[in-house]
Amino acid sequence: MRLAPETGADPRVVELFAFLHDSQRENDGWDPEHGDRAAEFAIGLNGRFFELDVADLDLLVAACRGHSHGGREGHPTVLTCWDADRLDLGRVHKRPDPARLCTAAARDAETIAWAYGRSLDWLARHGLGEA
Repeated sequence: MRLAPETGADPRVVELFAFLHDSQRENDGWDPEHGDRAAEFAIGLNGRFFELDVADLDLLVAACRGHSHGGREGHPTVLTCWDADRLDLGRVHKRPDPARLCTAAARDAETIAWAYGRSLDWLARHGLGEA
């Protein structure tokens, strides 16, 4: 949610993306279809657990479908979703690469340092790595 005010992204879509984009993973390894499954899951939840209009649902679906493909072009909301996911690569002990981030807000060195530190702190709190 840190990026949305700077990028003009719809915070509701970004928040839903955060909850849903990896929710349909079948494993923590290679699962190239998980984004498509998450998109379909989101479509099924709309109108039951949250309410997005057609345009915002289309953005959420696009963000879920494309988040693992390394894209860098699209609607600011979709790009913000992808950047939020990429900024959390510290969870797998990878520092986010600014060249792979979509928005200027995400490429900011302070933002990258904050995100990487946050991921490492989470790992340490859960006994999965050192802070």
